[in-house]
Parts: sequence; C-alpha cells; structure tokens
Amino acid sequence: MSAKFDFDVMADRSLDHARKWDREIIQQKFPYAKEDYIPMWIADMDFPAAPAVRKALVEVAENGAYGYGYAHDGFYNAVMSWQHRRHNVDVERDWITLAYGTVPTIHYLYQAFCQPNDCVILNTPVYDPFGYAAHNNGFRIISNPLIYQDRTYYIDFDLFEEQMQRFHPRIHLFCSPHNPGGRIWTLEEIERVAEICYKNNCLLVVDEVHCEHIMSGDFHSALQLPDRYLDNLIVLTSPNKGFNLGGLKTSYSMIPSARVRDVFRHRLEMNSITSPNTFGCAAIIAAYNEGEEWLDAITDYLRESYKQTADFIESRMKGWELMHMQASYLPWVNISGTGATATELCEHMAREAGVIVGDGTFYVDNGSQFIRLNLGCPRALSSEALLRMEAHQLVP
Repeated sequence: MSAKFDFDVMADRSLDHARKWDREIIQQKFPYAKEDYIPMWIADMDFPAAPAVRKALVEVAENGAYGYGYAHDGFYNAVMSWQHRRHNVDVERDWITLAYGTVPTIHYLYQAFCQPNDCVILNTPVYDPFGYAAHNNGFRIISNPLIYQDRTYYIDFDLFEEQMQRFHPRIHLFCSPHNPGGRIWTLEEIERVAEICYKNNCLLVVDEVHCEHIMSGDFHSALQLPDRYLDNLIVLTSPNKGFNLGGLKTSYSMIPSARVRDVFRHRLEMNSITSPNTFGCAAIIAAYNEGEEWLDAITDYLRESYKQTADFIESRMKGWELMHMQASYLPWVNISGTGATATELCEHMAREAGVIVGDGTFYVDNGSQFIRLNLGCPRALSSEALLRMEAHQLVP
C-alpha cells in the first residue's frame, strides 16, 4: 500500500452501476455463477480514481453547466506534455484528435479507410473489439496467429508478410502493448511491422491504451519510429486503462500525416463526433497534469499483486502456466495443462468457485487454451479469488 494512497480500499461499484459487478448482467452472461461471485473478467479497476481526477470532476459537477464544449488548449497541452514526459515522443498539436473512446474510434477507422469486401489483419489472440468492429462493418478478418513460446508471444513475420502479399489488407490493427498477452514489443519489432505495412500499402493503426501500467521492461511508442513510417501511422490511446476512466468515453488519436488525418476527421464529422464529453475532457487534463504520482503508486501496487499471483499459480495451480506480463493488470494464463478448454474452465470456476474470469475464445482467434484474470482490485479480493479457484481447480 502506498503511504499516500490506499489501494486496499474498494470503491462502491453499485453507485456507478459497473457492468463488472452488476448482478443482472452477470446472470445474463454467466447464468451458472454462484451468488457470491468475484468478477475478474472485464478490464475495469475497482479502486477509487486518482484524487486529482475526482477533484476535477466535482468542480465541473458543482459548477452546474454541462453544455457543448470543445477540445481546448488545456486538453492539447496536457496530451503533448504527457506524451513527452512519459513516453519520450514529441507530438504536434495538429496530430491530436479527441474522440468518444477507443472502441468506437476503431469502428470509424474501419469505415474511413476500408471499402466493401476489404480485409483487416490482426495478430491473434487480440482484444475482441478489434474483431467485432470489423464484423459490424462487413469487413473480413485475416488472423495472423502469434507464436507462443517460453511463456510469451512472438510475431510470425514470415507469415505476416506472406498474408500481406496474398490478401492485401487495408488496415493492420496492432496492439502495443499486446492485449491480452501483456507483451511489450521491442522498437525493432514495431519497426519491422511498420516496414511490412509500408511496403504493402497497408495502414498501420497502433492501439497503445495499455502502455501506462508497466510491470517490467520499457514501453516504446510507435511514434518513435523513423520519419518514413509516420505518414502511414495512426496511434490510438487514452488514460482510460491507466486511470480507469472508461465510463467517461473519451480518447484521442495521434496522426502525423495530414492526408490520413483529414480522411479520419471527415469520417468523424459524418458521424457527428464533434463536441467532447465535458467530464471526460476534464478528467484527461487532471489525470495527465496532476495524476502521475497516483499512477506510479498504483502501478507499484499492481506489480506486487502480479508477483503474488505469479507465485501462487506457479506453486499451487496444476496445469496453469502464467504468461510473462510486462504491461497491464490482466494476466493471461495458458490452461492447456488442465485438459480443459477455456470455456469449460471458465464455466467451472463460475459455477463451483464463484470466480468469473475471461474466456480466451473471446479474443478473436487462437485463444481457446487461455483465460484472462483481472488484478485491478484490492489485493485481499484477488487473493480470495485465487484461493477459491485453487479449492476447485481441475486437476489434470
């Protein structure tokens, strides 16, 4: 526990009607779950938000005016300063576009840059909205399966290049750090991805949402790439995972190319994505300008939770193999050693242990032997969940 911030205290999730905890939603999605369930599925943290963010939102709320706003200097300056301080990139104001969340933005990007019957290429398994955004808009998905080796993922570059030449995808949506694997790609790997996309006239879109909680290693933004790749690059990010602000539906893109930026912004205008969320904009500014100490403290807390979880799984969960998680608070576990599929294990744990975990089959493709956990909660709760699962584990 931080001397200044108490992460052993949980927010009242009934007040914000959190999907993660809501009984009606749980019963719909997991009808076999025990009554006293512990939800470890959706990527949502249970801690009260950073004090600076809460203070800013109270000030806006008490002011009483919630009319139409705009992306003002305070927002742009906060983003540029944050990206420079935290991620060693110098972002120009013109590159930045405020939007209503990363998942809706992915839909708009597909709409803006793909034509009917086009395809997008994804490294799978990967964050499921990458896939359903393509399905929702009628575009085909080319799965580029990641290579699982030594408890981590690697990109199959030979297959990736062959698929590029065979299918001619319009967009490669690249998750960096990887969700759900927690892998931080090296700058050399990111550059190789960028080179293959560049040679094959495929727009590189990089989701960097999970870059704020670093467990080990160094994160490299795609904006650190050589200039020749920046004209073919879109970077999506937000403070929503780092500061747990997903419900405020606010995010932004960084697009160095004026040509690409204009196409994207035109699509936003077609969907009337103009005036920002008043509370979301205030939260971004407060998080970036005043929340850095809180972010460092919660990352330390999550790092210790991950260490304890890793030790527990290694010594007490038969048939489980925890991947090396370099980023995020969402461990990805290979459960093939249990003899069960991800779906079978998830249903078993919900029914018998009352612990709801993420089913790897939801992550587009190649996830049927994996589950995802969520450590974004007070450590006493995650520890109880592990003990419950140990007591009801499927022994190979």
